[in-house]
Amino acid sequence: MYRAVTLRVLEEKIPLMDSARIGALAEGIRIRLERSDGGNRVYVDDRDVTREIRSAQVTQSVSAVSSYQGVRDVLVREQRQMAEAGGVVLEGRDIATVVLPEADLKIFMIARIDERVRRRKSELEAEGVTVDSEKLQQEILERDRLDSTREASPLRKAPGSLEVDTSSMSIEQQVQIVVDKAKDIVGV
Repeated sequence: MYRAVTLRVLEEKIPLMDSARIGALAEGIRIRLERSDGGNRVYVDDRDVTREIRSAQVTQSVSAVSSYQGVRDVLVREQRQMAEAGGVVLEGRDIATVVLPEADLKIFMIARIDERVRRRKSELEAEGVTVDSEKLQQEILERDRLDSTREASPLRKAPGSLEVDTSSMSIEQQVQIVVDKAKDIVGV
């Protein structure tokens, strides 16, 4: 959702330092998440932006946009509304600490930096984007630093969350851990 707002900020050519205009933009757009056969789809004002929100420019700008309290207020409200009915899985850097601190299951996934770089590089290359691994590592570490030190909803592990190091796990193995923990909680 933060990437969707960031995409619109970039499209509207709003300076990344203009928190007031960015907050107003966040209030005025409609973000919709939809499950499909190919995974989740992200729509902004009924336009599918699933691929565009993963661009390098969005990735480089999302920490700045997500640091603004006005943006966070709008999206936290939206995320809480999604979760009201229950039975949802939300992921993000402040879901368990700010959005849903009383969630039944909180998982804090980590991975070694070399593995995170490998995964992101593979994702970008699948889209035809060539990227230098060293530069990509610097960008990931800088985003972590920015997100961990921002005033509004900093990235941190929530109390009571299960930390899972995914460095050596496939996506299927990661999903299985989440499913198994959820089954434990509901008694299945």
